[in-house]
Amino acid sequence: MEVIKIPMLLLLFVVVVFFSSNADGGAIGVNYGRIANNLPSATTVVQLLKSQGLDRVKVYDSDPAVLHALSGSGIKVTVNLPNELLSSAARRPSFAYSWVFKNVAAYHPATAIEAIAVGNEVFVDAHNTTGFLIPAMYNIHQALVKYNLHTAVKVSSPIALSALQNSYPSSAGSFRPNLIEPVFKPMLEFLRKTGSSLMVNVYPFFAYESNADVIPLDYALFRQNPGVVDAGNGLRYFSLFDAQIDAVFAAMSALKYDDVPVIVSETGWPSKGDKTEVGASVENAAAYNGNLVRRVLGGGGTPLRPKADLTVYLFALFNENKKVGPTSERNFGLFYPDQKKVYDIPLTAEGLKGLGDKTAPVSGGEQRMATASGETWCVAKEEAGKDKLQEGLDYACGEGGADCHPIQPGSTCFDPNTLEAHASFAFNSYFQKKGRAIGTCFFGGAAYIVTQKPKYGKCEFPFGS
Repeated sequence: MEVIKIPMLLLLFVVVVFFSSNADGGAIGVNYGRIANNLPSATTVVQLLKSQGLDRVKVYDSDPAVLHALSGSGIKVTVNLPNELLSSAARRPSFAYSWVFKNVAAYHPATAIEAIAVGNEVFVDAHNTTGFLIPAMYNIHQALVKYNLHTAVKVSSPIALSALQNSYPSSAGSFRPNLIEPVFKPMLEFLRKTGSSLMVNVYPFFAYESNADVIPLDYALFRQNPGVVDAGNGLRYFSLFDAQIDAVFAAMSALKYDDVPVIVSETGWPSKGDKTEVGASVENAAAYNGNLVRRVLGGGGTPLRPKADLTVYLFALFNENKKVGPTSERNFGLFYPDQKKVYDIPLTAEGLKGLGDKTAPVSGGEQRMATASGETWCVAKEEAGKDKLQEGLDYACGEGGADCHPIQPGSTCFDPNTLEAHASFAFNSYFQKKGRAIGTCFFGGAAYIVTQKPKYGKCEFPFGS
């Protein structure tokens, strides 16, 4: 995790190349870092993950004890090839074959390894390993092909996005010119051909910490706020998180790679920091991560890509007492080493249900989705399938209390008489009734938020409760 002090208009990112994932709505995973001398055993950690309903984990090596412990758990795993091995993997295909055999093939499929992170933040590596990155990725992929694992296991590479030349406004996002031809174009082409994704580590905390006098805390924590309009495309952003991701989307779009998805491989907020680390507190960490989980599991993407559901990996599972740097570096964990929670937030859709209609996992208000005109609607996701749409429709019109009279036979919105149209009306009625709050346009991944007023036949969709 690269910490950078930045001017107000330069947002902080780290990007990771990763694989395509969850098609049924947003998903939450966690980063399992182990720079500490007081953590529980890997076997105990796996039980903790399962008890929290977490089914995705990213590690920063390929430790045998961890991979053995994860065997049979059903938890999807991302392993890492460290920077110091990049030159060997790039220059010697035989090395790549051996590494994949020992660290992936030997465990798969009992341990559900789904991705290999080749290197870590290579662009900022003091050893200047950037030139080895692309050939190493290709050789690791070819090794997967050799062992017939290339469809199950994708290749990725964590990249610090000091490689963004521009990040504000989001619509002007672009990569550094000197990295476009030698790195980003071949990398994005590789991702497209192998069905992988660009993964982004997003840390609004660092941007806020450096610019607390100009960046509103509510904007950084997904709380209710007036939003910031992007002058380039007219979209209004209600969270720094979304603005950062859309800058990456814009940079990819400029290179004609709109079809490559993005996954957030790291994001978090520290529960403690030095006196100079503005905003580092238990309350703010709980607000950020809790509201983030609600926002992700609520379905839908960013203002620039509203249909692109997000998979997000929280940083990190534990506070790590041997990490160097300011106090915050040792306090990003969701749990203490004794497995007690640093703060209590839901991590699953089931956990969110237990919150009922509370405005957020913690106090301080909640984000409401809107365009520059302040209007958003919730509609059915056809590809979710008939069963999910029907289940969501039954809930919305029943326990959810949506106004479903207009879609009854003979009423104004009965036609078109399709499941998608009726579900969309019911979902939107529920969404508007709940004040367009994050998490109220989900329905098990069967719905998403749109910024253009939907219309089915002559049926008018209402806006506002």
